[in-house]
Amino acid sequence: MDITIHQSYLPQDDPEAALAFYRDTLGFEVRQDVGYQGMRWITVGPPNQPSTGIVLHPPAADPGITEDERKTITEMMAKGTYAGVNLATKDLDEAFAKIQAGGAEVVQEPTVQPYGIRDCAFRDPAGNMIRIQELR
Repeated sequence: MDITIHQSYLPQDDPEAALAFYRDTLGFEVRQDVGYQGMRWITVGPPNQPSTGIVLHPPAADPGITEDERKTITEMMAKGTYAGVNLATKDLDEAFAKIQAGGAEVVQEPTVQPYGIRDCAFRDPAGNMIRIQELR
């Protein structure tokens, strides 16, 4: 069986801020930018991985979600506990400096974790946790 990761989803509540972070700060390509009924779904991904993408989607766009659930999602996004993604790089210090200079909220500076991984963490403009691990 040959299965790959094609897309992952992260909520965004400000498409322009999401674009600035993922395109301009992280250097991802914009693969699709689709609008529908006043909402936007933006697919981005690393230039060297054309078949892997992150879809930045409107939170709670599902019509089956109640107002209470929308409120909970909004609160969780604000705290950074709703969604996240782990990325990786060969040069963690360089990536950290660039992302920090881009104004992202730093959650954790580069650190060797007790389980052996060296990583750092940021929040994107929507509050999603973005961890970046250093490749060995």
